[in-house]
This record gives sequence, structure tokens and C-alpha cells, in this order.
Amino acid sequence: MRKITIITGANSGLGFEFARQLHKLQKNIAESENNAEFWLIARNGEKLEESKKKITGENGENEKCPIKLFPLDISGKEGIERFRNLLKTEESNGEFTIEMLINNAGFGTYGEFSDTPLEKEIDMIELNCTALTGICGLALRFLKKGSTIINVASLAAFLPLGNFAVYAATKSYVLSFSVALAAELKDKGITVTALCPGSVSTNFANVASNGERKEVLHGRSPVKVVAHCIKKARKGDKIVLWAFKWKITAFMSRFVGRYMGARYTFLHQKRPYRHES
Repeated sequence: MRKITIITGANSGLGFEFARQLHKLQKNIAESENNAEFWLIARNGEKLEESKKKITGENGENEKCPIKLFPLDISGKEGIERFRNLLKTEESNGEFTIEMLINNAGFGTYGEFSDTPLEKEIDMIELNCTALTGICGLALRFLKKGSTIINVASLAAFLPLGNFAVYAATKSYVLSFSVALAAELKDKGITVTALCPGSVSTNFANVASNGERKEVLHGRSPVKVVAHCIKKARKGDKIVLWAFKWKITAFMSRFVGRYMGARYTFLHQKRPYRHES
């Protein structure tokens, strides 16, 4: 029986870091087994190939812990069907269980809702919420006792945010859904963890600002964030925050009114967005 680790959005940022660290850990376990596989999913096939080379290094791929690449657009209902077909195809090639599912694919958009492209906001919902929900649903029958789901939410999940309205709302959904799913799957021995990072040094800001802000402000190390999440997820933690500042922010959000938080961030935390000319 093959034991599969699936990571979406695996060609950069936290997704790549999850793939790198978990593959290194799994490779050591797999020395005496020949049944561990990694499935890396992202839209850009070339970047997936680059990620695989970085993970396997100069010595090439360890055949006892192979990495399979799936350049798929998983966004929306169409993306969910693509993922369903992937599972069907792989199942026809031999039985497997999903040991770990990491829903990392997603993006954000900076700026006022009225001032950002509506199509991009809708696409965000389709990827951050619809795809994540569908992938969890399709993966359920392949999970077993000891399996783990990690859904990447955000520190933005704890409060409505002005200039970040749709993104914060999607991550609030991810957090709420993950905690509820954790409660439902507890008796089956399946753990669900919501990772809620604040600013991390990835390409997030460049995408969210449409190139106006190249780097995340005060970004923390993705290496440390992912290592901490893996450790906490294996202990069964439902919500994971690494930096002490993030923990304080999440805790204090309980005492800030939703409207007050949204109004304050709208007025005092402007986020740049480059509009197409």
C-alpha cells in the first residue's frame, strides 16, 4: 500500500518548504520501505520541476521516496474535477492511502475591494475556499487513522481586515472549516491543523500587490514556520501560530470588535496594488 503525501501550491513559498522538509524526514523513514510517495501540485509545471531538483539535490531522486509532479489548476469546481480524475488514475495504478494532505495553494489581493479587479477576487475565493474544500472532501476516503490534514489559513483569519477584505474572509473560512473538520474526524484518529502565519518571506506580497510591493514587510522565515507547524501538527494541535507576536495578535483579536478592526486597518494599514494601465 502506497503512503502518499500531497502538497498543493508546492512550487514556491510555504508549499515548497513543506515539500522539502517532509521529503527529507520521510526519506529517512523510507530507507527500509518502498511505499512512500510525494505528489506535488501546482499550475506551473516548469517551476514544479525546479522545485523537485532543489528537493532531490545533486544526487537525484531517492527511488524509495519518489516525487510525482502534477501541473494542475485546482481552482473552482473544474479544478476539483481535475483532482478527482488524478485520484482515479492513481488508484487504477495501485491502492494507496493519503498519509498527509497539505492544502497550501492560495493567494491574496491588496487594496480596497471597490478598487481591485472583481475577477481576481472571485478567483481567490475559488482557490482559497472552493478548491480546498473539494480536495479535503475527495481525500477523505483515502485517509486512515494517523493521517493528517494541514490547511494553510492566515493570521488574517482572526479579524475582518480593511484593504484585505476578501482574503481575510477566505482565510477565516479556512480556519473555521478546519477546526470543525478536526472535531468531526477526531474519533477516526485523523488530525486536522490550521496553520495561521502572519508575514512570511515568500512571493505573497508581489502577487497580492500585482508587483507593486516586491517583498513581504517584516517577513519571517518560512523554514522555521513550516518546521514548527510539522511538529505541532504531529502532536495534534488544531491551530498553529509560530511567532509570539502572532499569538498575541490572535489572542487580542477576541477583544476587538469586528467592525472596529476592519475600520482601523482600512484607515491605517494601506496595502498597495498596481493597476494595469
